[in-house]
Amino acid sequence: MLEKELQKLGLSDKEAKVYLASMELGPSPVQAIASKAGVNRATTYVMIESLIGRGLMSSFEKGKKKFFTAESPLRLLSILHKEEAELKDKMKHLEEITPRLNAFLANVEERPRVRFYEGKEGLRAVQEDFLRTNDKRIETIYAAEYIRQVFTEEERKEYVAKRMKKGIKVRSIYTFANNTLTSKTATRCKVPASKFPLFCDIVMYNNNVAINSLKGRLFGIIVESKEFADTMRSIFELAWEAAEKYKEKE
Repeated sequence: MLEKELQKLGLSDKEAKVYLASMELGPSPVQAIASKAGVNRATTYVMIESLIGRGLMSSFEKGKKKFFTAESPLRLLSILHKEEAELKDKMKHLEEITPRLNAFLANVEERPRVRFYEGKEGLRAVQEDFLRTNDKRIETIYAAEYIRQVFTEEERKEYVAKRMKKGIKVRSIYTFANNTLTSKTATRCKVPASKFPLFCDIVMYNNNVAINSLKGRLFGIIVESKEFADTMRSIFELAWEAAEKYKEKE
C-alpha cells in the first residue's frame, strides 16, 4: 500500500520499492537493499542514484564498503513544495508566451497544406475526404471517360449514393467522348473533349481543392488553402459561363 502511495507522490514503482527497503533496513550496502526490494542490483543502483538526486537517500563509506540510507519522509514534502514552486513558474511563463504561441499558430494555419496520395486507393481516399465536407455545394471538372476506366460502375454508384445522402449538390463541367451524362443529382455542362481534353478530376469544396490524375500514373492531391480554393472557383465560374454555349447544343 505504501508503494502505491509513494507512486502517487511521483516516485516510480522501483524507486518506491528501493526507498521503502532502505527505510526498513537502515544503512545498508546495495546488495542488501536490492534483495529486500526485490529489484536486481544494477537497477537498484540506478534507483538509488535517482533517489539521492532527489534528496531522498544518501550514502557514506565505512571501511571498504559503501552504505546507503533513506532520508526522512519529510523530504517528500520539501520536494512537493519545490515542484509546486516550479509549476507556478512554468504557468507564469506559459501565460507570458501564450500570445506569441497563438500568433505563431495563426501564421501556421494560414500556410497552404498539401496532401499527396498514390494509386487507386489514394484516389478513393481523396473522394472520402470531400464526402466528409460540410459544404452542401461543390464544383467539379472531370473527364467522365477516364473516371469510368478507373472506377467500376458499382464504385461510382456507391459514391453518388453517399453524396446524395449528405445532400451535396454538384455543378460539373465534363468531357465524355461520344456520350452525354444524364442525372437528376447534379447540374452538368458537357464540353467537347476534342477541344478541351481533360485527364483529371478536380473538386472544389470548403477551402480545399482536390485533384485526381486519371490517366497513366494514378495520384491525387488535396490543397487546403482558402485563397487557392476561391481562385479555382472563380476559374470554374468563368469556364461555366463559357461552357453554356455547348450546353445549349447538347
